[in-house]
Amino acid sequence: KLAAEFPSEDIFLITASPVIKAVTNFKQVSKTLEEFDVEEQPSSLLEKRYPNIRVIQSGVKQLKSDEHKIYTEDGKEYIYEKLCLCAGAKPKLIVEGNPYVLGIRDTDSAQAFQKNLAQAERIVVVGNGGIALELVYEIQGCEVIWAIKDKAIGNTFFDAGAAEFLIPKLTAESRETPIECKRTKYTVEGSEEKGRPTAASDKLGSALGPDWHEGLHLKGTKEFSHKVHIEILCEVKKIHSQQEFIQLHRTSLTFPKGEKNVEPDEVLWPVYVELTNGKIYGCNFIVSATGVVPNVEPFLDGNNFAVGEDGGLKVDKHMHTSLPDVYAAGDICTAAWEPSPVWHQMRLWTQARQMGWYAAKCMAADALGESIDMDFSFELFAHITKFFNYKVVVLGKYNAQGLGSDHELMLRCTKGHEYVKVVMQNGRMMGAVLIGETDLDETFENLILNQMDLSAYGEDLLNPDIDIEDYFD
Repeated sequence: KLAAEFPSEDIFLITASPVIKAVTNFKQVSKTLEEFDVEEQPSSLLEKRYPNIRVIQSGVKQLKSDEHKIYTEDGKEYIYEKLCLCAGAKPKLIVEGNPYVLGIRDTDSAQAFQKNLAQAERIVVVGNGGIALELVYEIQGCEVIWAIKDKAIGNTFFDAGAAEFLIPKLTAESRETPIECKRTKYTVEGSEEKGRPTAASDKLGSALGPDWHEGLHLKGTKEFSHKVHIEILCEVKKIHSQQEFIQLHRTSLTFPKGEKNVEPDEVLWPVYVELTNGKIYGCNFIVSATGVVPNVEPFLDGNNFAVGEDGGLKVDKHMHTSLPDVYAAGDICTAAWEPSPVWHQMRLWTQARQMGWYAAKCMAADALGESIDMDFSFELFAHITKFFNYKVVVLGKYNAQGLGSDHELMLRCTKGHEYVKVVMQNGRMMGAVLIGETDLDETFENLILNQMDLSAYGEDLLNPDIDIEDYFD
């Protein structure tokens, strides 16, 4: 966006990764909903397309904002007129530096994960967001103990009802063949031969796209398809090495076969997980999919940034940080403006793309001394994704975020087909979750945006015999 706005200026993209993430197959589905793939491309492609862009492959060592300088790890310095920090976030690991704990957030860690999975008979997955959800669904031939701190799965995106709707898919023995996903995969030159080191946690890869598990062969050693056991309302209390576990003189459990089954495990595992509910399970390794923390480390030292409660750099409604000429966008930033009543920040690909695009517009407007309006994409929270092979659309305050107890929910659910939930407040629609091919996304988006009073319709709003989409057209 910057290259297009300033065709005669030099634009530097400083990145620690040898590939860049490009948005491809972009489709504007409706006013605020968009679908796209994220593809890794060699940086030369970007430089070819925009002759004024130079990609510099090096990590950033330090930012000296008072001097308008960036120092890179390869010992060079760059002077900037305007700077935008888009360094993303890194996985929030349950424990740092344990070789049996893998964090998944980027393509590099996904490859490390695949290598380990090939030898695995049992893994423990910790976390309840999008990545944990997809991972547990995709893994075959390996026992999965899934530890979640909530009552229901997929808490970031759903409520217990949606979880119930999805659970049968987790235990289904036969799997429909998923539709082929078209996304090319670039390997980094020279990395294959050198037996690439497993993604060291301090080296940040690029964040995974929405269907990152496609093309990865996620299969363990055992000859069955799906074995998932969910431990709810618990977190990891401690991780024990094999030796520590033997000295503990405690029993670990086998993979539960029924409700009441708590048999002691005879097998010796490389690592043991003790949960806060008192149970101990042995496994080959642990996947930490417990969210991300903004990657602000290299920039804080010596700079007086205002930082949000979630650790991100605070930005105002023009994506400006608290320091002159420094902007931030994506996972690294914390939206510190007064948000629209039906928008909230969530560290997702869709928002990263919108923020990056809007930040470039703001930088251009500031440079030219023009005023700029807030981008429309921040009017309504809207996200499309896929879970368990279902299309999933979440709109507005879909989990009644911040609405307190002053709201009501309306549901419609056809087992194995669709799940529709709307969040209503004072007769107005504030949010919705749509799972399956419901054809309601655009109608509901409009009803949330225009805040029309729907109290007259009552329960009929979700009556399957009424073509609501046609009605509000």
